[in-house]
Parts: sequence; structure tokens; C-alpha cells
Amino acid sequence: MDRENQSVVSEFVLLGLCHSWNTQVLLFMVFFMLYLIVVSGNIVIVILIITDPHLHSPMYFLLANLSFVDMWLSSVTTPKMITDFLRENSTISFVGCMCQILSVHFVGGCEMVLLVVMAYDRYVAICKPLHYSSVMSLQRCLGLVVTSWAIGFVHAMSQMVVIVQLPFCGPREVDSFFCDIPLVIKLACMDSYNLEILMNSDSGVLAMTCFILLLISYTYILRTVHRSSKTGASKALSTCTAHITVVVLFFGPCIFIYVWPVTITWVDKFLAVFYSVITPLLNPAIYTLRNQEMKNTMKRFRSYYMDSKVNT
Repeated sequence: MDRENQSVVSEFVLLGLCHSWNTQVLLFMVFFMLYLIVVSGNIVIVILIITDPHLHSPMYFLLANLSFVDMWLSSVTTPKMITDFLRENSTISFVGCMCQILSVHFVGGCEMVLLVVMAYDRYVAICKPLHYSSVMSLQRCLGLVVTSWAIGFVHAMSQMVVIVQLPFCGPREVDSFFCDIPLVIKLACMDSYNLEILMNSDSGVLAMTCFILLLISYTYILRTVHRSSKTGASKALSTCTAHITVVVLFFGPCIFIYVWPVTITWVDKFLAVFYSVITPLLNPAIYTLRNQEMKNTMKRFRSYYMDSKVNT
């Protein structure tokens, strides 16, 4: 069929997480509260790191960037999902769908690389402590963060160049709460099997490369910690445990979506909710509850706020 004779799809229908009205109202309240916690929690971390001189170090600079990225990743999909719970028909324009795909893969790719950068920071701090200040200088940190954004952008654009040129002329139902590449490709008016493999391979290569680099970094770190004194090892292990937990929570769903896709619809939806809502929610809790310096900063901030209130 000629491209000119095909009717162009101007919008897609998002089938969401469920079809029961009562369940949707319940999910609206749950995800609305979760999103508020995600935004407020990550904003608090960024503000504390910016305002407290004790946290002006490479590790916390990277953590502030991670919090910003997490907040953005959740904001790409969650507000739309929340409002759709209260609508009878959930639709998204073609342009809006493409913007979601671009943003998810841009921010997701950036976060993958940023987690590798954070692992490198911990590797230098624990395995080469005498060289830490020279290796992880401000210029180096800025360069690594910019690199993570650049890689995320290139990854997203490599996907978008292909997706926007696909012919969409018939089916327009996306069986999820947001547009993602594997689901949108299935709606194209063409044999999309090879294209699905190509697109999943693109995301899978980035995810697996970052994951392998993370495994190597933390293997070296844990070996060094094992040979260290008990006091230093305990502190280093606590920090690394928090990082490793975040890595597993983020990369686990991504690998199962893009590297080893699951054909069970509810599993796909659960994984999508996990990395777009739950992971950005857990990151602030993991880093604050397991980090003594962040706890001390929160205490100082609370004491300062209370003293100011008393004085006024």
C-alpha cells in the first residue's frame, strides 16, 4: 500500500493499568500520593546538597543530579497516568507520544550512565583514596555529568529517527499507561519483527554495557573493602550497599523490558510502573536512610528551621 493512501494516526489510545472504575479511583489516590513523595523527596535532597557546605563533594554533586533525573523520569509519565485514571477514554496525540518516547529514553539513558559515574566515584574514593581529590575534581565531575546527558540524548535520538518515520495507519491502542518503543512499533503498518529486535538491541546494549561496568566497579570496591579495616570497611560497605540497591532496582526492570522482553502484559505494566514510579520513590529513601551525612544534614536543617521559628 502506498504511503500516500494510508490514513495517518493522529492520536493513540492508552489502555492504562486497569478497566474497573473503582480500581482506577483507588490507583489515582495511590499514585497521586506516590508522585508527591517522589517530587518532594528528590527536591529536598537537591536543596540539602546545594545549601549544606558539608555535602559539597563529588559524591553528593552526583547524587543531586541523580535526584533531578529521577524526578524528571517520573514526571514524564506519572502525571499523565494520574489524570487518565479519572477519564473514560485516555488518549495521547502522536506528537505527545513521540515526546514521551524521546523523554523516557533520554532521561533513562542519562540515568544509566550517571549510575556508572557514581560507581566510578566510589571506586576512586575507596580503591584510590590518595588520588581522589585530583581524579574527581569539579571539572571532571561536570564533564562526566555532561557526558551522561550527551549519551542519553544520542541514545534517544537514535531511536526517534526511526520511530517517527514509521507508517501508522490502523491499530492505535497502546496497552500501557504511556508510549514506549516496543508497544508503539507493534502498531506500525509493516512487518515490525526485525525492527523490534533492532530497537530492543539499541536499548539493551546501553543497559547491559552500563550494568557490566557497574558489576566490575563494585566487584573491585567490595574486594578492597574486604581487605580494609573494620571501621573504614563498615562505612564504605554501607554507602556501596545503597548504590548497589539502586542499581538493581533500576536495571532489573530495564533489562527485562529491553534485553529479555516478557510477553505477559501485566508483567510489562508492573515493570514499567516500577522503573518510572517506584525506583524514583525509593532512591531518596535509600540514600537518606543509609547515609549518616545526609541524616546529620537533615537534623541540622530541622534544628535551624526550629530555631528560626522560635526567634521569630
